[in-house]
Amino acid sequence: MKVLITGGAGFIGSHTADALIERGDEVVLLDNLSKPVHLKGIPSYLHPKARLIVGDVRDPKVFLNALKDVDRVIHLAAYQDYLPDFSTFFSVNSVGTALLYELIVANKLPIKRVVVASSQSVNGEGQYLCAEHGLQGPSCRPIAQLERGDWAMRCPDCGSEMSWQWTPESFSHPENQYALSKESQEKMALSFGRRYEIPSVALRYSIVQGPRQSFYNAYSGACRIFALHYYFRKAPTIYEDGLMHRDFVNIRDVVKANLMALDDDRMPGEQYCVGGGKAYTVSEFDRIVARVSGCEEVLPNVPGAFRFGDTRNSCSDISKLRALGWQPTRSAEESVQDYVAWLREQADVQDIFEFAERNMRSLNVVREVSK
Repeated sequence: MKVLITGGAGFIGSHTADALIERGDEVVLLDNLSKPVHLKGIPSYLHPKARLIVGDVRDPKVFLNALKDVDRVIHLAAYQDYLPDFSTFFSVNSVGTALLYELIVANKLPIKRVVVASSQSVNGEGQYLCAEHGLQGPSCRPIAQLERGDWAMRCPDCGSEMSWQWTPESFSHPENQYALSKESQEKMALSFGRRYEIPSVALRYSIVQGPRQSFYNAYSGACRIFALHYYFRKAPTIYEDGLMHRDFVNIRDVVKANLMALDDDRMPGEQYCVGGGKAYTVSEFDRIVARVSGCEEVLPNVPGAFRFGDTRNSCSDISKLRALGWQPTRSAEESVQDYVAWLREQADVQDIFEFAERNMRSLNVVREVSK
């Protein structure tokens, strides 16, 4: 088959391209190589058999050219950042997805499958259980509460502390610009797919980990931040109290899910959570990175600050995809080992670290607790 991967020069796209080419498929990559994710242009890790088209998913001519003679599409292209440029999220993520379906329908393209990448961020804070009032889907914690150093998720009815729950894809409560745009992609994929008989699948990824994650993308998360600090034997900062729970999934398990979504006729018309199946606190994950980095004696700073917009807990229920035979097989430690090994291959780690530090400060997402 011939597969188009939008955002194909990126972390998930390039690994998926490798797997498709290895099994004998023809692959076209469409990517605008936007900065800061691709700060240095075309990455050296791209498979030589993949055809790269440099262009934007909002450009109808470029997108139509990339779709020529394609059987299937994996739509990964997305805008990620902490910046409050709200319109860009919807311009790239929502409009790009709408244009994909528009081009297929208007040009009667014989696309047999579309797989659209969504995000665990669509869950928002996810589901929680109150001992008195049962299952809840709370909104984000008030700033005034966080400024007091009260990190708990509290019941909206009685104010008592609630316990987090594994959250299925049937639940959505997006609360920031990125999450809202990703939910719109899910809805378009499933609605347009049904209406125009374009078999479509939405995959709601948890925190994906592994080599090739951009060092320059602030959104690439804890593994990048912790690994860079321990590379230089510096103490990273952990926000709140470090007891927030996260669900990490290895890139190789995500690639398996992507290929399954392309091939399995049971999957169209549905969305699926793609996660690691095990929850870690951020402090536990920090110790994994420190151990793999050979830097366990360096302890993190936990100043009691918080990051504006962070969820307290974020863990996805993957039972729906598991029921079809998919299983996560790689641990968070294996993901970190692969990432740290890749980091050690880089020649300009000092520059990367300094860029990451400047970028996080410039985003002004870190807030202090009121004294």
